[in-house]
Amino acid sequence: MTGHIHEECGVFGIFAPATQAVASTAYYALFALQHRGQESCGIVVNRDGVFTGYKDEGLVNDVFTADVLKKLGEGELAIGHVRYSTTGMCGRENAQPIVVNHLKGNMALAHNGNLTNAFELRSELESDGSIFHTTSDTEVIAYTITKERVKTRSIEEAVLGAMDRLKGAYSLVVMSPTKLIAVRDPHGFRPLCYGVREDGAHIVASESCALNAIGAKLVREIEPGEMVVITKDGVKSDKSHCGGKKSLCVFEFFYTARPDSEIDGCYVHDARKRAGAFLAEKYKIDADIVIGVPDSGLDAALGYSQASGIPYGIGFLKNKYIGRTFIAPDQKMREDRVKIKLNVIASAVRGKRVILVDDSIVRGTTSRPIVKQLRDAGAKEVHFLSSAPKFLNPCYYGTDIDSRENLIACHYSEEEIAKIIGADSVGYLDLAHAGLVSGGDGSGFCCACFDGAYPTEIPENPQKSRFERPLSENPKFQKKD
Repeated sequence: MTGHIHEECGVFGIFAPATQAVASTAYYALFALQHRGQESCGIVVNRDGVFTGYKDEGLVNDVFTADVLKKLGEGELAIGHVRYSTTGMCGRENAQPIVVNHLKGNMALAHNGNLTNAFELRSELESDGSIFHTTSDTEVIAYTITKERVKTRSIEEAVLGAMDRLKGAYSLVVMSPTKLIAVRDPHGFRPLCYGVREDGAHIVASESCALNAIGAKLVREIEPGEMVVITKDGVKSDKSHCGGKKSLCVFEFFYTARPDSEIDGCYVHDARKRAGAFLAEKYKIDADIVIGVPDSGLDAALGYSQASGIPYGIGFLKNKYIGRTFIAPDQKMREDRVKIKLNVIASAVRGKRVILVDDSIVRGTTSRPIVKQLRDAGAKEVHFLSSAPKFLNPCYYGTDIDSRENLIACHYSEEEIAKIIGADSVGYLDLAHAGLVSGGDGSGFCCACFDGAYPTEIPENPQKSRFERPLSENPKFQKKD
């Protein structure tokens, strides 16, 4: 764990009406989804049933040079992925999409989410002779589908059969030689949407911002438990796994998704403004200016300002050329990176009572240097507000909070946290308002990281590195009495 929450992953798929530069299309879409994962990325192109792929560690712009895109060539289908690791360590071997060649052909798969029964499924597959090349649960999904495929008539039947075995969070894009398949788990933990382009191309993506980036129009969300199959004959939907309780991760609205994305009919920008307005109702602070921590705190700060009447201002300039703070490996480097990433605009805060709004307070380690920057710039008071409720529980569905140990709200009161980070006061969004930020009745969301009400069984082996145990922890190598 580091100061901020780690992102999810982002998936993309395109089925074009004719051979075209689908790799370039995937490239632009992944650019739009870069906020969901910055460790690695990959694209697989399908031209007349032949798969050509490339993946590596790094950002989309660094990995996919003009030469790489040229080598990927044109095709009729393509899928892509940007990754942040929630199961399996970072590394090129864990980059996606995963390509599997099996008895009945080949398949490529990209996954967003986290299985809760990955350990059990992997153990079963290994016992049956499967050989794993990665330590991610995505390969578990790929092999589970492949195992079904060798005994079914079609790839869609295999996917439906695998869904009976998979538990937890998964939004999948699957490509066969002739089909593009989009799948969302029965709880709908992770977003997945479907769109079309004027040239007749069918698109699936984690967020609608990816559709906008390539000139496609959002048609609808893929429903929890739904499988959408796209072929040259059109689009088919199977809802045999639908009907369960919807549990979309509410943190998509607070932090993960891009502000210009539309999820379940609500723009993320509007949801964050609504969260800020809720904060203004609860915390009536006498202040001179409201500022947000770029980027995901800006919309909530604007919402607070509009609801309270306190002027909104730009308090920080963000360096466009530095990645997320969590990439830094230790605390000292994280704090140094915060100074490089965010530079306070002293004239905006000097001598003023400042309300500072961020998307969350997780560990508090990045909050402290941000507050210090405001103090050093001459801010008279700093009141730190989180547009999300208190993080009190680990997440098992794809957000990288695997323990309560480092969650600051589990161990300290709001007053104590304020002292730790150097603020005059600290406040959080009420849990009762978490599901209301979308403008609905508050139902249909997973808020387990806040309230501990998990929609599924808790996994027996929840550790992120559960497939990378040291010898001393592996029963196979422990000495016997």
